[in-house]
Parts: sequence; structure tokens; C-alpha cells
Amino acid sequence: MNVPADRKYRNSHEWAKLEGEVVTVGITDYAQHELGDVVYVELPEVGREVEAGEAVAVVESVKTASDIYAPVSGEVVEVNGALEESPERVNEDPYGEGWLFKIRPKDPSEYEGLLDPDAYLKVLEEEG
Repeated sequence: MNVPADRKYRNSHEWAKLEGEVVTVGITDYAQHELGDVVYVELPEVGREVEAGEAVAVVESVKTASDIYAPVSGEVVEVNGALEESPERVNEDPYGEGWLFKIRPKDPSEYEGLLDPDAYLKVLEEEG
């Protein structure tokens, strides 16, 4: 499983990458693999205030629909509109073009409280 070292993770299989004052959010390689072929992505509204752990998006695959949780509290400042036409990007490039949304965090220290890559790998091992 691909777990890039330049970001943080939630045990619910979202990744977060701090870039300047904004946190980019997507689902992990493990999550997209478990979901199967993604056919639809429901993204949050730009400007929406979200709380860490709140369900803010939905990724639907041929198998199931899965809630996507905000890794940090803050304001949604951008969504990946390209996913409306090409939801398969979540499968093809989950850490790049398949990103979901961006949040400007209220409290940047929340980002530091997320799982580092090694801790996330332990979560994956436990789920076996």
C-alpha cells in the first residue's frame, strides 16, 4: 500500500496534506482499493464550516457509498470540481489528481494531532 510520508492520516482512511495555510484532503490508496471503482463523488460546499471528524463528503463506488470525514476543523475553501466529470481519478491518483477538498484550518495544531505514516500503517496492519 502506498502511504506517502509527506502527509498525515485518519484511521478512517483520509489523508491530509498541509500546504501553506490550507489542508488538502483525499482518501488513501487503501480506501480507494477497498471501495473499488469510484462512480460518483459528493463534495462539500465551498465556504462550509466543518468540524474535525464531521462527515463532509461522500464517495460512491460500484460496491458501496462511504462518508469522508474532515481531518481538521475549518472552512472549506476549494473542492476538486474535476471529480464531477471524472470520479475515477480517485482510484487512479488518490494522492494527486484525486484529491477531494481543501480546508483552511481554524486551529493548525489539529493537523499535528493526526496519524503520521507509521501510525497509519499500524492501523492498516490491525485491519489486516
